[in-house]
Order: sequence, then structure tokens, then C-alpha cells
Amino acid sequence: MSDFVTFFVFCQALGASVGAVTVLWGEFAYIKAMRDGRIDTAERVHMDIIAKGLRFGMTLLLLSSLGLVIVAYILQATIQPALTTAYWVLIMLALLVICISWALSCKKVSFAFGSAIIFTGWWFLSYLTLGWLPALSFSALIALLVIATAVTYALFYYIRMMAQHYSKSS
Repeated sequence: MSDFVTFFVFCQALGASVGAVTVLWGEFAYIKAMRDGRIDTAERVHMDIIAKGLRFGMTLLLLSSLGLVIVAYILQATIQPALTTAYWVLIMLALLVICISWALSCKKVSFAFGSAIIFTGWWFLSYLTLGWLPALSFSALIALLVIATAVTYALFYYIRMMAQHYSKSS
């Protein structure tokens, strides 16, 4: 049964890492597409591939998380995942990324703000599943997420402004 735990932990980390790398790839693709001022067919196909990568990463992450919960229940683990802060942070981040992605696709949130939240959420998910996020309380992790999102938003704003300035001067 420990082989299942190892497999699910690996799949969870793989899904989060695929999502984090794909969202980074998406930001680079967006900046490249933004430089010429329009998105052509090749760039649209590229963005669709990135969207499929994000969907695959989230599906793998959530299914392996469910698998870990089921295995913990079957093994009658002393600490069930639903009683840990890390589990609820993982679920909250996954729901945040899903909801903001939906809101972004329906144009209910600005692109700059939505992309910053999604980018930060995916990287937090990746760090959490790889064990690189510090062991903090739920509210401290939320505060860290808010601060990291604000920094990401400012960084993206600056990078996009420079990319537009660079494309106008060329």
C-alpha cells in the first residue's frame, strides 16, 4: 500500500510542477504575442496547447490528492489529510486557480489581476506539493499568497509595460 502513497505523491507533485511550468510558459508566450500587438493563428494554437497543459496538471493534481485521501482512509492513518493545514491550503489553492481561470475566461476579472493570481497560485501549489513551502498556519499562508500575488502583479505590469515599450521603439 505504501507504493500507492509514493505513486500518488509523485503524481501530485508532477501535476503541480506541470501546471507551474506551463503557466510560466504561457506568460512568456503572452509577452511574445503582445510584442507585435496581435495574436495570430500560430500563437492561438500555442496558447491552446498551454491551456491543455494546465488542464492536465490540475486534473493530475486533484486526482492524486483524492487518491492520497482514499489511501489514508484505507490504511486508517492516525492523521487524516483533512485534518492538516497543508491539505486545506492545497484544496483552497486549487479552487482559487480554477475559479479565477473561469472568471478570466468569462472576462469577469481583469487579465492582469487574474493572470497574477493564477501564476502565483500554481507556483504555491508546486511549492506545497514539493515540500518547499514553509509550515505556516492557514491564515499566514493566505497572507503570504496575497503578498506574493501583489509582487507578481507589479512584476508582470512592469514586464508587460517594457515589452510594449520595446515593441513600439522597434
